[in-house]
Amino acid sequence: MHSGRHYSLKEFLFWTRRDIYVLLLLAIIPTLLFQLFECKWMSIPWVPIALVGTAAAFIIGFKNTQTYNRLWEARQIWGAIVNSSRSWGIMTKDFVIADKTIHQELIYRHCAWLTALRYQLREPRNWENMTKSYNVEYSRLFTILEKSIPLEEELKKYLSEEEQKYILSKKNRATQLIAFQSKRIAELYQQGKIENFQYVEMEKRLADLYDQQGKCERIKNFPYPRQFASINLFFIWLFVILLPFGMLNEFQKLGEHYVWLTIPFSIVVSWVFVSMEKVGESTENPFEGSANDVPITALSRTIEIDLRDMLDEENLPSPITAENKILM
Repeated sequence: MHSGRHYSLKEFLFWTRRDIYVLLLLAIIPTLLFQLFECKWMSIPWVPIALVGTAAAFIIGFKNTQTYNRLWEARQIWGAIVNSSRSWGIMTKDFVIADKTIHQELIYRHCAWLTALRYQLREPRNWENMTKSYNVEYSRLFTILEKSIPLEEELKKYLSEEEQKYILSKKNRATQLIAFQSKRIAELYQQGKIENFQYVEMEKRLADLYDQQGKCERIKNFPYPRQFASINLFFIWLFVILLPFGMLNEFQKLGEHYVWLTIPFSIVVSWVFVSMEKVGESTENPFEGSANDVPITALSRTIEIDLRDMLDEENLPSPITAENKILM
């Protein structure tokens, strides 16, 4: 998540510079052929180009709306995880009649669940965009903890060696941690350390966490429909390729020398369309590890601090801070 007021124009130009090079060639080549080699037949009437541009603008708007909805839904889910986690913390302290060791076990296991979940959400998918050169380059400005620290190292802070080994042997670690949590509170209920009504409430909270995990997995594992993403790309580049040919005719009406204005104006208009498409693309996968992701690492750390503070611990971890204005 970008934590500044806005991206700078310099950042946008740097991020899209490879596209700008292509747009430059697409504008220069037809203009040179038209002006220096007298290929006057190359000009195209403006009306069909405008129709393609209108269609491209509509589909860009549709895509950006839908990808923003995916991002916002992901943020709402993690807001619910924050609230459910705090509820789990107070239920653990107030419902479980046991010593601090049991409270710590239940809360630390919850922190392990958060850790396993965010590691699963950061796993790459074929349709995600972080392997593209411009995103790889931009990702050097910030650190993704899930890519730099092994899961085993993180889990050992919260789980016993035996439980950690068991969890790491499973495919969906987050799911198994909730199951383990449910098994543990069932044992505490049978031991008389949790009353009946309170046990039911704690199980409901675990069910809520499963529900929120499932919603995260739905967004992670189901991409923005590829047919819409593909047609969006086709329309934009069709418009970008045709645009200089339409501008040649329009600027020629103003005078012979005005034809050279086709190059800068074509680049600017094309860049606007290409940049809008890239913004939508960078928003469609809110857990992939990009600068526009939901900051699940920071949210997990916030939850951990809150829960461990409930245990009256003194050596609390530090909050995750933004790096080059990017909060992960």
